[in-house]
Amino acid sequence: MALLRKVLRGCALFVALLAAGPLAAQQVVHVGGAFFPPYVAKAQESQHAGLLPQLLDALNRAQSDFHFIVRPTSISRRFRDFEQGRIDLSMFENPAWGWQGIAHDVVDMGLEDAEVFVARVEPGRGQGYFKRLRGKRLALLNGYHYGFAGFNAEAQFLAKNFNAILNHSHDSNLLMVLRGRADIALATRSYIGDFLRRNRQYAGQLLVSQRVDQHYRHQVLLRPAAPISPAQLDRLFEQLRREGQLSAIFAPYQIVVRPGMADSSVTAGVTD
Repeated sequence: MALLRKVLRGCALFVALLAAGPLAAQQVVHVGGAFFPPYVAKAQESQHAGLLPQLLDALNRAQSDFHFIVRPTSISRRFRDFEQGRIDLSMFENPAWGWQGIAHDVVDMGLEDAEVFVARVEPGRGQGYFKRLRGKRLALLNGYHYGFAGFNAEAQFLAKNFNAILNHSHDSNLLMVLRGRADIALATRSYIGDFLRRNRQYAGQLLVSQRVDQHYRHQVLLRPAAPISPAQLDRLFEQLRREGQLSAIFAPYQIVVRPGMADSSVTAGVTD
């Protein structure tokens, strides 16, 4: 009987190992979660807040070779985390945002958003209000790169040249505008829509510019030694696009999902 029990335990262990095999074979891909609402919302508080976790869930369901997880980082720290291998991918990126000189590969996500100017609705105020920024109080995000400032994110430069107040929250910037403590804030169209959904009492009180500070053609930056290759990730995005999953996640936030491209969206070995 003792021998039989040992045999049965051995068989049970073997079956368990077989069942766990596919999971154990999955390669973990760490994706940086830096505060960038509505894409990443307070990653340090919850890894399930924002559009990034929804996208990673879709990528995980689409295949069994890789397991994508959020690894919290920050706007400024993500460069160091990337170089040190703490994160493998940085999504919703632009190679011009401080990545010069850092070796990376690029995959086009096929998603487009835009950063726009926002002011408080006032009698007689129209789109002409956004033509000139000098002399106005700007509410900006600390560490963010803005087109009107030549993508110079240094706090002293922005404060000196654009009378900028730097905060750590888009909500704070929009509330400063609504309360008259700042003249103009900048935010993505996706974020403005999200803010108004959460704060319906401010409907009709924000004037959104037709002037665009920068168009976001979102890209993924991969470490050259990342577990997943640019070509593999590109194929996964194309699969989600064909199946309508990208539209289901991003279209409700006024983020444009472009149709699939005939040519490759992969750029390898970018360093400047």
